[in-house]
Amino acid sequence: MSKRNWLISLIACAGISSLSLPVRGQAVLPYVPKLDSEKLELQGLQLLQDAVQLIRFQQYDLALPRAELATQLAPSNYDVWFILGSLYIQQEKIDRGITVLEKAESLAPEQENILFSLGNAYFQQGDYEAAREKLEAGLEIENNSPEALFDLGNTYLKLNQFDDAINSYEAAFAQEKTFWPALNNVGLVEYEQGDRQEAIARWESVIEVDGKQAEPQLALAVALFSEGEVDKAIELGKAALELDSRYSDIQFLEENLWGEQLIEDTRKFLNNPQIQEIVSNYEQSAPQESNSPEELPPTP
Repeated sequence: MSKRNWLISLIACAGISSLSLPVRGQAVLPYVPKLDSEKLELQGLQLLQDAVQLIRFQQYDLALPRAELATQLAPSNYDVWFILGSLYIQQEKIDRGITVLEKAESLAPEQENILFSLGNAYFQQGDYEAAREKLEAGLEIENNSPEALFDLGNTYLKLNQFDDAINSYEAAFAQEKTFWPALNNVGLVEYEQGDRQEAIARWESVIEVDGKQAEPQLALAVALFSEGEVDKAIELGKAALELDSRYSDIQFLEENLWGEQLIEDTRKFLNNPQIQEIVSNYEQSAPQESNSPEELPPTP
């Protein structure tokens, strides 16, 4: 919406256009108040600050309308578009988020955080080439970003550029020694390359970094099971599923970038009677969804 159309809308919303004015002749025109663009922009930036505060408290539904209004009041400020685009992505409105983030990029093409967010959004959209382009561009501006390096590693993995993926993951972990997902995903790549022993050693290292994560424990359990270490594998698998039972869901594993070989071996592991019993117990104890009318959320 142009500034002129927005101004007309604002006046209409204020009820000014609906006022009944006396006929005084053509020489006397209705009074239209002048709007201070600087004050409007300040109000927009204040709304943006409010939205950021709400985001910190994970009040995304309340933050979104404030961010949307901020883009109308301060349309030349890239931050308002960046925050709004990030909110859309958080709410899985990927296409809309990309459009808004591209607007932010047009206003500030050298802002690495915008490029990183765009890269992440393109990855979620499945456009891995575009994701690679944006992430690499952002890292040329600021290479001290383990999260962006991790995203780039995931992108290389999807593009089957396995060596580049490992390099990117290892760079991310080198920058942040507690960033276990980067080290974990090196194991995912190594397993798909047939380096099972390397993957086992990698996941053992991840567990040393953070022993309370389900993914490396289950991945290690599957690898050990494939190596014939059944008892140790079942013990690890049980511990992993106690931490997070979602890892018994193949689709969930695929979403977390587990490759074809690891998925195939995981199916075999999950078919073990002892593991099946554990999974069955979790499924039975999981809360059941109800479609009874009194429990359905009200229609907006």
